[in-house]
Amino acid sequence: MESLVSLAPYIFTILAFVLLCEQINYLKKKRSVPGPSLVLPFIGNAISLVRDPTAFWDLESVRAKSSSFGFSANYIIGRFIIFIRSTDLSHKVFANVRPDAFHLVGHPFGKKLFGEHNLIYMMGQEHKDLRRRIAPNFTPKALSTYAELQQQIMLQHLKTWSELPESGTKAFPLRLLCRDMNLETSQTVFVGPYLSGDARKRFEIDYNYFNVGLMKLPIDLPGFAFRNARLAVSRLVETLAVCAEESRNKMKSGEDPSCLVDFWMQDNIREEESSSAAHLGENPSHTSSREIGGHLFDFLFASQDASTSSLLWAVALLDSHPEVLEKVREEVGGIWSPESGKLITADQLREMQYTEAVAREVIRYRAPATLVPHIAGEDFQLTESYTIPKGTIVFPSVYESSFQGFVEAERFDPDRFMEHRQEDRVYKKNYLAFGAGAHQCVGQRYAINHLVLFIAMFTSLFDFKRERSDGCDEIAYVPTICPRDDCKVVVSLRCRRFPCLSS
Repeated sequence: MESLVSLAPYIFTILAFVLLCEQINYLKKKRSVPGPSLVLPFIGNAISLVRDPTAFWDLESVRAKSSSFGFSANYIIGRFIIFIRSTDLSHKVFANVRPDAFHLVGHPFGKKLFGEHNLIYMMGQEHKDLRRRIAPNFTPKALSTYAELQQQIMLQHLKTWSELPESGTKAFPLRLLCRDMNLETSQTVFVGPYLSGDARKRFEIDYNYFNVGLMKLPIDLPGFAFRNARLAVSRLVETLAVCAEESRNKMKSGEDPSCLVDFWMQDNIREEESSSAAHLGENPSHTSSREIGGHLFDFLFASQDASTSSLLWAVALLDSHPEVLEKVREEVGGIWSPESGKLITADQLREMQYTEAVAREVIRYRAPATLVPHIAGEDFQLTESYTIPKGTIVFPSVYESSFQGFVEAERFDPDRFMEHRQEDRVYKKNYLAFGAGAHQCVGQRYAINHLVLFIAMFTSLFDFKRERSDGCDEIAYVPTICPRDDCKVVVSLRCRRFPCLSS
């Protein structure tokens, strides 16, 4: 004990020196960029980020906006971060003009969650080759197949909503209902018949572990949410790999594709047969079932929570803009009726131009994934006066860009995306909800179709009224953004006949 007491001053001195070095290193990287002058040792401002993400990023936005830099600095879990508000500077990050300038990470600690060999982290020719293989999954024929599946699952869930005890009399929150609907939709569209009922239940449990862990501190120890999330991802990928293998066997027998993995495997088999015929030896890269299982999980991560966010904001914004809701119902009613007993066809979906404009405006006005984190792979000169140090986590703000350039950008106005205004072309650089550059979302047409189908069916089937409360429209991170009240609405059926629930 006495020896420990005698060592205490030395231990304290060493600790103080380490903390001083950490603080000096932060200030050296920060330089004159707006940001906190002092940060907590080791953890920085991680606690405030986890406790209230909205307030944390709002403060970063204010700092970036109030200076001439267009960005701000902070410190989280030993990592220096840069938040970018300027659209032009965000494009510099997305463009990634040098192969090692920036690496997309999807989540500040994503490599621990998703693993190293993952679509999100691929760069250069390897990434281009994989995207080329993914492209056949989103052809018009494939999208038409998915649209039928999307509607079937949506209609099953909407029918369930109409039968809730609260339906027609009492408001209920839509967030978890939309999340469950979207998870089943993603499962059905991506791997269709290859998930059994029991597998779907386990899948939902594991995906919930993953979702919870996304918003927690990256403590990779037993009992912590982050560890549970990491292990859940491994199990999910294994499940999806089994689905991919079953699909491969089915497509080899010559059957028609019925879901996304079938289209993927069908194309892979063609390529493998071509390689075999040409005596090229090994199968093409990224065609193993395990790799495809991992990439399918990437799709799930990219689509699941983003779609839930957009569906909730669509309901909230249509409720607060009755003139827009009326125009949607008028357009959809002239093209499709739920009482026809038929699903919306691909041709009818293309006719719903105003409804699609509404969907695009929902995504602009409330971009689901507000930030797209990258890591600087090398020192990068962002402006004439500032170079981002290697290893910095850089957050280009998709959300902030959405409110730059557009005419009356703070106003919800779907007409901006109609042919007579064409703001989607004029201000294309500010519409970053699907990213930009090499990692721009390959499934954006699928995502827009999903939102258009939901808007068309929800507004046709239901009369709905939002239960408004103080702060209900404030943004909450879960992990994508949604209304703080989880979008509480009263719904009641407005049609006499529910559409068919089988194709």
